[in-house]
Amino acid sequence: MTGYFIRRLLLIIPTFVGITLVVFVLIHFVPGGPIERQISQILGGGSAGDGVTGGSGVEIPPEAYEQMRQYYGLDKPVHVRYAQWFWNVLHLDLGKSWVYRQPVWDVIKSRFPISIFLGLTGFLLSYLVCIPLGVWKAVKHGSKFDFASSMIVFVGYCIPGWALGTGLLVLFGGGSFWNIFPLGGFRPDNSVWESLGFFQKVLSQLHYMALPVFCYMIGEFARLTILTKNAMIETLSQDYIRTAFAKGLSGKRVIFGHALRNSLIPIATGLGHQISLILAGSFLIEKAFNIQGMGYLGYEALIKRDYPVALGILVISSLLMLVGNLLSDFFCAAADPRVRFQ
Repeated sequence: MTGYFIRRLLLIIPTFVGITLVVFVLIHFVPGGPIERQISQILGGGSAGDGVTGGSGVEIPPEAYEQMRQYYGLDKPVHVRYAQWFWNVLHLDLGKSWVYRQPVWDVIKSRFPISIFLGLTGFLLSYLVCIPLGVWKAVKHGSKFDFASSMIVFVGYCIPGWALGTGLLVLFGGGSFWNIFPLGGFRPDNSVWESLGFFQKVLSQLHYMALPVFCYMIGEFARLTILTKNAMIETLSQDYIRTAFAKGLSGKRVIFGHALRNSLIPIATGLGHQISLILAGSFLIEKAFNIQGMGYLGYEALIKRDYPVALGILVISSLLMLVGNLLSDFFCAAADPRVRFQ
C-alpha cells in the first residue's frame, strides 16, 4: 500500500501541470483582457488597432500599446509565459496582482479565514446532521418519517445553494417583509464590531452566518443523507447483521457497533474531496451574500481579468483537490481494513 500512495503522490505532478496549463492557455485567449479593460476605463471604450481610439477621440499610439503589453507580459508567446509563471510557482512566487498591486499570496491569504470559517462550519454541520439522519431513515425505511424527510432532502438537492441564498435574502434579508437577517456581509462594520463584547460578537457572527452556512450545507445535506441511508440499508441486509440480531444483541449495539462503521466507507471515500471546498469556498454563495472570501475573490479576478490572482487561486484549489483525492483513498483504507491498494 505504501508503494501505491507513493505513485499517487508522483502522479500529482503531471496532473497539476496539465490542469494549470489548460486553464492558463484558456484565460489568456479569452477576449477582453487586462489591456482592453484598462483602455476602456481610460478612454471610455475603444478597440486596439493601429493606435487605439476611445469615445472621446483620444488615440493611444501603438508604442504605448506595446509598452502595456510588455508591462503585463503579454508580448511573449503563451508557452513562454506559462513556463515563466510555472517556474515562479515552483519558487512559491504567485506573482503580483494587477488590480490590488500587491503580491498575490498577500491578497489571497487575507481571505482564507472567511472561507475556512464558512466551509468548515458547513462541513461539520452537514456531517453531524446527515449521518444520524441517514441512519435513522434506514432504520425507519418505508415509514412516514422516511417519506416526509425524503421529500425535503430531494427538494434541497434540486435547489443550488446560491439560488437558495438569493431566495432567503429576499424573504428574510434586511428590508424584506420578514426582516430577520442582515442583507449579506460577513460581520458588522469594524466600528460596530469593535464596540461589541465577546458574547455579543459571537451572537452577531452567528446572526450574519446563519443563512450562508445553511446554503453551504444544502447541497451536501441531500447527498450525504441519501448516501448514508443507502449504505446503511445495504449493510443491514448482510448475513452477519442478521446473525447479530439472532444472537440477541440489542438493536442499538448492532446498528452502532456493527453496521455503522461499514456504512461509513462510501462517506469516507468522499471526505477528502471536501477539503478544496472548505478552503477555497464557493464563489456563487459568497457572491450572493457579498462575503469577501476566497470564492468571491476568484469571481472578481475573472471579471476584472486579474490573471495572477485567478491563477493563484487555481494553484491552491487544484493542489487541494489532488491531495484530497489521496486522502480519500487513505480514509477508505482506514475505514475498511480489507481494502488493499495495489
